[in-house]
Amino acid sequence: MRRFVPLIVTLLLAGCSLFANTPQPAPAPTAQAQEITRAQTGGLTRLGSISVQERGSPDDAQRAIEAKANEAGANYYVVQLVSETVIPGVWYATAVLYATANGGAQP
Repeated sequence: MRRFVPLIVTLLLAGCSLFANTPQPAPAPTAQAQEITRAQTGGLTRLGSISVQERGSPDDAQRAIEAKANEAGANYYVVQLVSETVIPGVWYATAVLYATANGGAQP
C-alpha cells in the first residue's frame, strides 16, 4: 500500500494541471461586446452579472446574453451557464460582464 501512495499523489497532481488555464490577453475591444474565456479576464474590470430566460434554443439564450451585455456597455462577457429549464424549450443563461481598464469601448 505504501508503494501506491506516491503514485496516487503524482496522478492527482497531474490531473490538476488539466484545469489550470494560462492567462491570455483579451482581444481588442470593439463597439460590440465580445465573448471571451475566463483565462482572458486578467486586467479587466468586472462590471457585474446578468441572466436571461429565453424561449427557443441555446443559441437564442446566447444572443440574448450578447444583447444584454451591449445594453450594459460591457466590452466583454464570459458565459457561465446555458441550461434548459424544467419547461421544455425555455433556456436560462448567465454571464459575467467585463470592461477594459479605461471602462469604454474603442471602435
